[in-house]
Amino acid sequence: MAFPQRFLDELIDRSDIVDVVSSYVALKKQGTNYFGLCPFHNEKTGSFSVAADKQMYYCFGCHHGGGVVNFIMEIENLSYPDAVRFLAKRANMEVPEDGGSLEESRRRQRVLALNKEAARWFYRNLARPEGAAAAAYLERRRIARKTAMNFGLGASLDGWDCLLTAMQEKGYTKTELLAAGLVVQNKQGRLYDKFRSRLMFPVIDVKGDVVAFGGRVLDKSEPKYMNTTETIVYSKRRNLYGVNLAKKTKRPNFILCEGNIDVITLHQAGFDNAVASMGTALTIEQTKILSRYTKELVLCYDNDTAGQLATQKNIELLKDSEFNVRVLQLPRRLVDGEYVKQDVDDFIKFHGAAAFEAVLGGSANQMDYRMNAVAAQYDLSDPEQKIAYSGEISRLIGAVSNAVEREVYAVRAAETAGISRQAMLMEVERARRRKRGQDRKELRRENLNTAALRQPRDRTIRYTDLRSAMAEEGIIRLLLLDGSLAEKCRGLEPEAFSSPLLGKVYARLLEAWDQGYALTAASLAGSCAPEEMGHLSSVLQKPEAPAHADRALADYIQVVRVSADKRQGETEVDPLQAAVEKFKEDKKKKGNGGKQS
Repeated sequence: MAFPQRFLDELIDRSDIVDVVSSYVALKKQGTNYFGLCPFHNEKTGSFSVAADKQMYYCFGCHHGGGVVNFIMEIENLSYPDAVRFLAKRANMEVPEDGGSLEESRRRQRVLALNKEAARWFYRNLARPEGAAAAAYLERRRIARKTAMNFGLGASLDGWDCLLTAMQEKGYTKTELLAAGLVVQNKQGRLYDKFRSRLMFPVIDVKGDVVAFGGRVLDKSEPKYMNTTETIVYSKRRNLYGVNLAKKTKRPNFILCEGNIDVITLHQAGFDNAVASMGTALTIEQTKILSRYTKELVLCYDNDTAGQLATQKNIELLKDSEFNVRVLQLPRRLVDGEYVKQDVDDFIKFHGAAAFEAVLGGSANQMDYRMNAVAAQYDLSDPEQKIAYSGEISRLIGAVSNAVEREVYAVRAAETAGISRQAMLMEVERARRRKRGQDRKELRRENLNTAALRQPRDRTIRYTDLRSAMAEEGIIRLLLLDGSLAEKCRGLEPEAFSSPLLGKVYARLLEAWDQGYALTAASLAGSCAPEEMGHLSSVLQKPEAPAHADRALADYIQVVRVSADKRQGETEVDPLQAAVEKFKEDKKKKGNGGKQS
């Protein structure tokens, strides 16, 4: 929606970006700006900058940026109108609403209310005769009634429209049931329950709202698991199962599991720090949620191939993050003289909570896990495989930045392979030198193309006229430094800009000046997409000297005008004149040819 500009200006004035960001990120002042670890990507060295004077944030690592509204949109996963309302509530301001925004907000609230009502209905079914199969399943899995209540477990019934009918009786419409993902429509237009004859797992977010459901079959039918698809209140990338309970834990870490039952079993056994990603692969968005509550993660996936692949993938995702990562590998269980794999649920049932606590305490750090995984691929009694192992492990260790850690891991790898420490250390150093050489070549390749480096990182915001675009960036920077310079821009139309984005921003700034509003980058959030605000933030990071603003502005305007005239000339060629010139050129070529012969 289009909020009144005066309201937005007052909201931004009341929402100091340093105060707002500080509630999510630990900031430390360095010079005139504040720095901290970026909440939008994993990093160990803070490259996230907040400028109090510009009321902007920018990450030099992932290049996200914008004003205070953009920050709330990204960190809270909200639309622009909802981010404005979020800040208004924080600032104790009343939002001037219009019908469209009210309708969008009402739809979200109705879906959340519907999900909550559906979760209650599923839970009550456990005590009904029709839900006996789900109740029996919980008993077989040794899940206590109190645990089932804490997680809101329930049962969907064996019928095509049981939930549909029950929710319609509560006043919810078919459209709302479809929007929540609780019913499905077939080709003939008939609606039926999505979840039937399943044990139900409500997915509850950090705010305590039921945003989705998972369902497990109670027999051998397929699919074994079924989950809510993406809806207006649910994105699986941005949610973790069990996080609503785990966020209250007193334990120093979070255990990341593979499935819902694993989480429930661990909580019941006293490990209330267990969560599961919605699928085996962890996402950046989920790590942002985790970082609010812990800085240590224990990966506890199944011992099968899928679990091992997920562990490796998550280690790769987390390797440069702020998290200390450990890997818990459950020992195999002896059954009829043969060792078999076991998951978390099996381990707790057969060995108990104390045994799991012991294994948890001895879980390996991520480097130990990766080194063990590499060693497992080779027969180290074979000389050729020993050489191959040394090459792969030296590349892994060579990527470690700390020299002491490299030496410790190299010595350990040498002992594993049965070779001398000196030989392994030399291999690691050679691998490190090769990696540095490759990095330097890559850097040289990047630096060769200066024009490419000046292009926006987002390929949807490309500059077709780089020289003009650099001047256009300068005009934007100067206007945001000193709004009164807008008077000196009279006569330069936005259409002269080669970059549609910069032209749009320029027009918006001139419009704000004409209406008597202050020119701030933060006020552009409503008219720019997040990636556009990110690019604008990077533009504002470039230096601009206010002491010579008049002269610089005149130079920039001149470049933009000349470039615009040149582009206009290239597109407005007189067809008759072009034909005459071609005729002259052809005649000249023929004449030259005759003389030569």
